[in-house]
Amino acid sequence: MRLAIGLLMGAAMLAGCGEQNTAVKETPAVGTAAGEQTAASAEEIQAETARLNQWFDEKFEEQLDFSPMQRTFLGDKKDYDKIDDLSEEAQDEQLEWQRQTVEELKANFDRSKLTPEAQTSYDVWIYQYERAASADKFRRNQYVFTQMQGPQAFLAQFLIAFHKVDEPSDMEAYISRIGGGARALGQLLETAKLNAEAGSRPPLFAYEGVLEQSRALITGAPFEGEGDSPVWADAKSKIDGLLEAGKIDQAKADEFKEAARTALIEEWKPAYQELIDWFEEDKINADEIATGVGKNPNGVDYYADRLKASTTTHMTADEIHELGLSEVERIKGEMEAIKEQVGFEGTLQEFFVFVRDDPQFYYPNTDEGRQAYIDAATEHLDYIGEKLPDYFGILPKADLVVKRVEPFREQDGAAQHYFPGTPDGSRPGVYYAHLSDMSAMPKPQLEVIAYHEGNPGHHMQISIAQELTSVPKFRTQAGFTAYSEGWGLYSELLAKEMGAYEDPYSDFGRLTTEIWRAIRLVLDTGFHSKGWTEEEGVQYFMENSPAAEGQIRSEVQRYLVWPGQATAYKVGMLKILELREEAKAELGDKFDIRGFHDTVLGGGALPLDILERRVDEWVAEQKEG
Repeated sequence: MRLAIGLLMGAAMLAGCGEQNTAVKETPAVGTAAGEQTAASAEEIQAETARLNQWFDEKFEEQLDFSPMQRTFLGDKKDYDKIDDLSEEAQDEQLEWQRQTVEELKANFDRSKLTPEAQTSYDVWIYQYERAASADKFRRNQYVFTQMQGPQAFLAQFLIAFHKVDEPSDMEAYISRIGGGARALGQLLETAKLNAEAGSRPPLFAYEGVLEQSRALITGAPFEGEGDSPVWADAKSKIDGLLEAGKIDQAKADEFKEAARTALIEEWKPAYQELIDWFEEDKINADEIATGVGKNPNGVDYYADRLKASTTTHMTADEIHELGLSEVERIKGEMEAIKEQVGFEGTLQEFFVFVRDDPQFYYPNTDEGRQAYIDAATEHLDYIGEKLPDYFGILPKADLVVKRVEPFREQDGAAQHYFPGTPDGSRPGVYYAHLSDMSAMPKPQLEVIAYHEGNPGHHMQISIAQELTSVPKFRTQAGFTAYSEGWGLYSELLAKEMGAYEDPYSDFGRLTTEIWRAIRLVLDTGFHSKGWTEEEGVQYFMENSPAAEGQIRSEVQRYLVWPGQATAYKVGMLKILELREEAKAELGDKFDIRGFHDTVLGGGALPLDILERRVDEWVAEQKEG
């Protein structure tokens, strides 16, 4: 969930998440260029590295000019009144810009005269372009609007949660962005129509989710319906905030409200109504029995590309499927041990039913129950926060808060998620939980999910990356799913090593989420490469997990519309664990868990092969020391 553009398009327009490619995999060893050993003095290396880092920062600024929304995420108010150009012409322009920068990089810098960290930056820059170029070949295969990654919900969330209004000019920019969001929605709808015509339509449930979310955003004042629509309520609140702060008078507040009302009625509503009308008309063509993308034109190659993008490996669908089956069986063995520990008499399947259905494992489906969930998650995060210095040398500066998902985009049983704060700490990181249906939010999983989304998981990893000063700015914002989600899943196990999960049912919840990720390997590949249906996926999930049925159905529908993404978690976690065990074996008594974690997190997100190289370099340094 890192980049706005990743959510809006389902494909990186800012070269965020990388994938494996031959050019990077065959990058020469440190200290060489094009396979040729070159001797360079320390002064030459320092000078070339400084020159390259300056070039990277200049290029990153150019890249940000393509995305005013990404600037907003970073706390930068340049182009604060603009929404990104999401047309296909703009995508072409950005990709060509990336291509030219790679040519310039190769022509003007000698990789052999760079520090290891700078060589990593060099490699990652090329990697990102290669990923973007590969993804672009499958433009017609993408699902633009779904219940998961839908811009129909995110455009509103962006205004509400990320566009801060501190001054009157910020409100003027907000109102302008209402119209910009309407324009962007229309651009994306044009792409969705082209993709549907080419044979790439999400399943019927995705159409229904898009329609529900879109209607919620144009219901209530200043449109028809009771209450205030979400963006109108937010606009009024922010205008009233300026009034209360004495930054505007009542006349200006009224003027702002009228301008916002006009923009919503004349620009926002027509764009959403056009989206609703087309989805209503086209949903007759959507599949009611949902299967994966492999059946679509060019779908087999598209899915192979998505696996490379998500895992940053060359693993095939069959290899990932078999890995998933193996991990499911291993984790079930650990679950059996906890079943015995708590004295449950019956089979593991019967224990699944007990943990899934017994009322003791759920908060009430009331506002009090929802607040209790948030309070408990906050308490667990406070506990783990006290343990962090024993396991990490680098600690995040940014705060972390736990919040309920906004009503207009909340879904029963949907996965919790994290949005990063700003690099300067002015906006905290947010762990969002879907709490509309508390029967889909079991207590045993509360603790582990808080660690995954918060500390030592995503909040720690992303905040540290954003706060790095030892790498070029683009590295602080890079995103590779196998790395970030692999870290999130690794952090769930790490929290156990830090003393968490004192309640055996919470430890069972940890195993529930781990087997969940192993099941993802089976289901994602099952849907998209083996033709499994939604119901076949739900049945497999139910047989191998105690997760609530509401969670399971939401998860299965997520995998069906987001091919490949779900495979990243387990693949990334296993690589980090493998690197840790190898480092322990190599270093023996010299192994320091804080040093290992600082090495993994201290360079920002990386493709897994480049991460392995980084850890190997750290191990070599420790041996010499």
